[in-house]
Amino acid sequence: MQTLDWIVITGYFVLIGWVAWYYGRQQKDAVDYFLAGRNAGWVVIGASIFTSNIGSEHIVGLAGQGAATGMAMAHWELHAWVLIMLAGLFVPFYYKSGVQTIPEFLEKRFNARARTILSCVSLVAYVFTKVSVTVYAGAIVFQALLPEVTMSLLGVTLDAFWIGAFTTVIITGVYTVFGGMRAIMYTATPQAVIILFGSFVITAIGLNKLGGWGELVSMAKSNSDQFALWRPLSDPQFPWLGVLIASPIIGIWYWCTDQYIVQRALSAKDLATARRGALFGGLLKVWPVLIFLIPGMIGWALHQKGIIHLPMKMVGGVETGAINGDLVFPTLVKELLPVGIRGLIVACLLAALMSSLASLFNSSASLFTVDIYEKLRPGKSPKHLLMVGRVATTVVVFLGIVWIPVMAKISGGGLYQYLQSVQGYLAPPITAVFLLGLFWKRLNASGAEWALGVGFVLGMIKLTLQGFFGAGKIENPAWLAWIGDFNFLYATGVLLVISAVIMIVASFLTAPQPEEKTRGLTYGSVHQLAGEEIKKSWDAGNKFMAGAILVLVLGLYLYFSFWLR
Repeated sequence: MQTLDWIVITGYFVLIGWVAWYYGRQQKDAVDYFLAGRNAGWVVIGASIFTSNIGSEHIVGLAGQGAATGMAMAHWELHAWVLIMLAGLFVPFYYKSGVQTIPEFLEKRFNARARTILSCVSLVAYVFTKVSVTVYAGAIVFQALLPEVTMSLLGVTLDAFWIGAFTTVIITGVYTVFGGMRAIMYTATPQAVIILFGSFVITAIGLNKLGGWGELVSMAKSNSDQFALWRPLSDPQFPWLGVLIASPIIGIWYWCTDQYIVQRALSAKDLATARRGALFGGLLKVWPVLIFLIPGMIGWALHQKGIIHLPMKMVGGVETGAINGDLVFPTLVKELLPVGIRGLIVACLLAALMSSLASLFNSSASLFTVDIYEKLRPGKSPKHLLMVGRVATTVVVFLGIVWIPVMAKISGGGLYQYLQSVQGYLAPPITAVFLLGLFWKRLNASGAEWALGVGFVLGMIKLTLQGFFGAGKIENPAWLAWIGDFNFLYATGVLLVISAVIMIVASFLTAPQPEEKTRGLTYGSVHQLAGEEIKKSWDAGNKFMAGAILVLVLGLYLYFSFWLR
């Protein structure tokens, strides 16, 4: 890192800090803090959806997956089509119901207990997966780029990993606490530009060093089993059937029911804007495969040619011969990029890390304040709720820092694969409850409670057994080892079926909800009450954007399904 690199990074922090201060000073109440006053435009919403999704775990983790498993994880990054579902199906329910959080919608459709369960599950997921994984990925880059930086604190010497982790979490937490959703939304557009531009730069330079796209394809063909988009059923990690089952379940949960993402659409000034913002986010979501996954494959190819050297995984201080995927991106930055551009790419990483964390902190605070605190202490003033939201954000920041040491011990398939497997155990019951609840009015609160509760417990049992039992771990009793080794993709599908069956059985064993409880909260009834407004909000511009997303996603699928033949 040279002087020019630091100037670029400093300029980025100054810009983001000024935007956060400018918009943060306009906050008056909780609606301002959590939903930006419900006055956001579609460009800002779409950019915020994109930058909320693209954290450092994407830039670092996807590059690592590209080098290690080629296109296998691309299915999770071709979820732009799911944002058509968000805009076309889910947004009208959420927006017309006037809710601030997704659990609040679940209370309207079912009851307060279902809302509380979803809020608690979401908070656990945020703190122990998204915060920690995102910060860990960013800290890895700091460690690779600034290995000589150390600091003594209370008699403990911190290396570049911990300095990077603590600094980014604290700075992001500060601007989230004081800026709220307005700061997050309005810093999203410059952050999206930096992320896209920076990633295009590293892809272009890498391809130029390698000798062009044709050279990458030629080298990938010689290792087609490693880089293919579709894998045979015999593949132990990514069998094609498992991918087709698990990927949509996780995608629908993440993009259509997760507060972390949907909160951006709820900040829109009207229904048409909310839908267009979700679709614009879908258009941006098309690109991660090309600008985050492909660079990892370029890094592998450059390593094979001896142009760069990628670090190997270490076991007991000995190299294993397998590429350490989580260090591919920082190695590309360190070895390929010139001065100044390197600083821009680091700013790109910071933009991804900070925007993702900021969104996560704010969403966690809104879940706690609106779904838990306000239920326990009703009637509090807007200013009081604003203060509670800021305190809650601070607590989430603290918990994220405390959990970082655990993430330092993560190994196996890489950060991104780890994250998707954990989400595969959290998503099924939530996906089942929302999809069935929206389309089948006979399903009631009892069914939702049992499905959410039992599904979450079963998912956590599978995650725990996976960590301790299986081949090379605890192998007896054999049935626990079998569960531990059971492919996470198929496990996601099994959990969805179990959750759906539990919801249906529990609903039919209890009385149906009264008609007025579901009015406007199921697909048929919302179109009866506001069908004309919903139809008008799906205007020509929204239809064009939806069509463009489908064409782009289909084009990528077709190309990468046959690119190695």
